[in-house]
Amino acid sequence: MAESVAADLRKRILRSEETNVPLPRQDDLLRQYGVSGPSLREALRILEAEGLITVRRGKFGGAFVHKPSWSQSAYSLALSMQGQGITISDLGESLLVMEPMCAGACAERIDRDKDLLPALRENLEETEACIGDGARYSRAARAFHDLLVTGVENLTTRLLVRSMVAIWSVQEELWADTVSSAAQYPGVEHQRESLNTHATMLKLVEAGDVDAVTKLAAAHLRATQRIVLERFGGEVVDASSLAAVQAFKSL
Repeated sequence: MAESVAADLRKRILRSEETNVPLPRQDDLLRQYGVSGPSLREALRILEAEGLITVRRGKFGGAFVHKPSWSQSAYSLALSMQGQGITISDLGESLLVMEPMCAGACAERIDRDKDLLPALRENLEETEACIGDGARYSRAARAFHDLLVTGVENLTTRLLVRSMVAIWSVQEELWADTVSSAAQYPGVEHQRESLNTHATMLKLVEAGDVDAVTKLAAAHLRATQRIVLERFGGEVVDASSLAAVQAFKSL
């Protein structure tokens, strides 16, 4: 009975346009579904474990709805990857196919002048300001890649690739903090080269040059991945360490 109630509530939550709103009171749900109190509470525990609701106690308590977010998808995918022993190198190979495709799709957008190009220009300014600070630069530079992925119009592609990019970004952030403390992070010269490449990619997206930006994105991604893969390519994706969990929560 609990699974049946959870399935119906799950369907209602996913179909709804609202989030962070309360479910009906438990008394009302008991009457609606005609189940016992323990069965209903078990159904709510199932949904809470899935991240679809949060049960709050007290005078203003209740079960509050949460629509699934892309960051939850990224975290769940990362957990599955870690459980299956998928390496950072394996993740990188998939991104070499998918992320450049997204850059090309952005160049195809007719409305790219509206929101996408201004966001990319703003990121370049932020990234330039971070040059010299390895960890901060890494986060800002990865945000440029995130913008190219979120600029894709196809929602399924956007969700899947954005999740994979986020997983890579978390791994890279963990790596950047580690090697920065050992003075092993790529120096200012490499950071400026990367920034210049991003600026060129922006110009190609602006010009609508799909082939050129796809090729440049692939070459750039391969070069930037090499730095990580030389040291950490054989390691399994980390989704469970405290630092990783905190990084996913901050997405």
